[in-house]
Amino acid sequence: MGGNEDNHNEKVCTYSILYNKLQTLSQGYSSVDGYFMEMKVVIIRANIFEDRKATIARFLKGLNKVIANVVELHHYIEIKDMVYMVVKMEKQLRRKGSAKPNGYLGFFQVGGQILEERVIHK
Repeated sequence: MGGNEDNHNEKVCTYSILYNKLQTLSQGYSSVDGYFMEMKVVIIRANIFEDRKATIARFLKGLNKVIANVVELHHYIEIKDMVYMVVKMEKQLRRKGSAKPNGYLGFFQVGGQILEERVIHK
């Protein structure tokens, strides 16, 4: 009895940790591909099944605001289509200017334009 109960409690604890991680997951300094892959891994490991709209909403919620503000203006049926467009957008932002954090001001800059407040860890 004790072994099965311990195994069950361990699974519940692991699920809770993964579910909490999924709820708070965001792109941060990761690439769009990196963020999406991490999200997929957590969903798979937590054995979560959700409809496409929920996955798209979760992905959009965790994107950096600069990208999310543009992406949410469009309608996507499939998450793969949204990820494809977001990756293209991320590449365009990098080409237009060096996307680098400004440690003094704590803002994210693209081509000299301040776009988003950031927490900079030094």
